[in-house]
Amino acid sequence: MLKTFDDVLTIRNGKNQKAVENPDGRYPIYGSGGVMGWADDYICGENTVVIGRKGSINNPIFVEEPFWNVDTAFGLVADEKQLLPRYLYYFCRYFDFEKLNTTVTIPSLTKANLLKIQIEVPDKNQQAEIIERLQSVEKLVALRKEQLTKLDNLVKARFVEMFGDPANNPMGWKTLTFKEACIKISDGPFGSNLKSEHYSESGIRVIRLGNIGVGTFIDNDRSFIPEEHYQKLKKYTCKSGEIVIGTLGEPNLRACILPDWIGVAVNKADCVHYIPKPDILMNRFVCQYINCPETLLLASGLVHGQTRSRVSSGQIAAMPIFVPPMELQQKFSAFVAQIDKSKVVVQKALNETQMLFDSLMQEYFG
Repeated sequence: MLKTFDDVLTIRNGKNQKAVENPDGRYPIYGSGGVMGWADDYICGENTVVIGRKGSINNPIFVEEPFWNVDTAFGLVADEKQLLPRYLYYFCRYFDFEKLNTTVTIPSLTKANLLKIQIEVPDKNQQAEIIERLQSVEKLVALRKEQLTKLDNLVKARFVEMFGDPANNPMGWKTLTFKEACIKISDGPFGSNLKSEHYSESGIRVIRLGNIGVGTFIDNDRSFIPEEHYQKLKKYTCKSGEIVIGTLGEPNLRACILPDWIGVAVNKADCVHYIPKPDILMNRFVCQYINCPETLLLASGLVHGQTRSRVSSGQIAAMPIFVPPMELQQKFSAFVAQIDKSKVVVQKALNETQMLFDSLMQEYFG
């Protein structure tokens, strides 16, 4: 049965937390982004959905315990005689609250607009079945993500075991700068060389910041340029198996190796293409060296920019990198190659499970 929020829930306005804030308080204080502190009192009871009134309005949070919500967050309290709280939560995750945004600056929602939202409300037994199905698939998604994290941690542990901490080089390896150790270090084209109007539906792949994960190539944010424009940008060519370094965003320094199927591509601005000298450094070693927390800590001292923090290619060029014997690097690279094979299998399973979850959400709430 189709109903409105006004029919099936109560909206609890948030309040300023200063009067109740206490680091030793019993109740969490929630904003639209999550827990912000602790309080001696609460506004919303258990099993309530938090959504942002201002700011992050498309990030619903399910809270199982009583809590205080700040004045930029609403608490959606389900009428449990007709609506199960977790069913409401999953609906809110599917619903696009951005379309109710009432401002052009800071995203905002009004209570009046929220109460007009329509929601399909089946009987409670059916709601419970939907919740159970979605939770079971979500648990599988979480399991796959945990498996990927464990595989990444294996690589990190093996690196430190074989080569030591990049911050203090305890094994005394020979040290060079990134520039001294490379054939090429090059940022992508800036300004008018590569603008949005240059993009096409297909052609030569453009490597963007969103594609560079910590040791992982993220195949979304797909952009291309036509062959004729690529000819003007050939000096920015990067290829499968080579290193690209993200210098803007979170974290400020991260690297991955371009997968085999990429072929030829160009790197965009703030995506540094790095080719080490093959007789002294191997790509998988360099990539993990860059992604070590200790290297990131070193890079954090180089970050500049008031609005968007970045590390320049010149600053990367001046950073130190130690150079262990090639035999050790080869052993490490072989280990990483095996881990990468396992990651491909797990990532495929994760993608399939996530697709199943998304299709179920579409089926139930679309």
